[in-house]
Amino acid sequence: MTDSPEAIRADIERKRRELSQDTDALVDKVTPSKIAHRQTDKIKGAFGSVRDRVMGAADDAGSSLHGAGSSVADGVSSAAHRVGSKAEGNPLAVGLMAFAGGLLVASLIPASDKEKGIAADVKEQAQPLVDEAKSVAQQVGSDLKEPVQDAAAAVKETATEAVSNVKGDAQDGVDNVKDRTQEARDNVSGS
Repeated sequence: MTDSPEAIRADIERKRRELSQDTDALVDKVTPSKIAHRQTDKIKGAFGSVRDRVMGAADDAGSSLHGAGSSVADGVSSAAHRVGSKAEGNPLAVGLMAFAGGLLVASLIPASDKEKGIAADVKEQAQPLVDEAKSVAQQVGSDLKEPVQDAAAAVKETATEAVSNVKGDAQDGVDNVKDRTQEARDNVSGS
C-alpha cells in the first residue's frame, strides 16, 4: 500500500462504494415489498410449471385426436392413453385436468334457481370466514412489520458504525500523511 494522499483517498472512496453497495443489497433483501415480490414470483413459477405440464398433456391429446382420423374411437383411446401416460405419477395434474373439465362442463350448463339460492347461502355463510382470514392476514402483516423495522434499524446502525470506522481510518491516514509530510519538511529544512 502506498502512503500517498491520493491513494488513501481512492482507497477510502472504494471502501465507501463497497459499503454502500453492501448496505443497499441488505436493505433490498429485507424490504417487505421485495420479499413479497420474490414469493409471488416463486408461486407464479410453480403454477406456470403445472400449467405447462397440463397444457402439454392437453396438446398431446388434441394432436392424437386430430392425427387418428381413421376412427373417432381410436383417436379417443389414443388420447386417453397419452393423457394417462403424461399424468401418470402426477396426481396434481390429473386433479387439475378433472377440475378444468368440470369447469368447462359447468360453464356450458346454466345455473338453476336452486343453485343460485344455494350459492347465495354459501356466500353468506363464508363471509365470516373471509373476514376472519382478512383479519389474520392483517395481524400477520402487523406482526412482521416490527421485526422488519428492527432488522432495518440494525442494518442502519451497522452501516453507521462502518461509516464511522471508515471515517476514523481515513482521518488516521490523513494525520499519518500530515505527520510524515511535516517530518519530511523538517528533514529538508534541517539539512
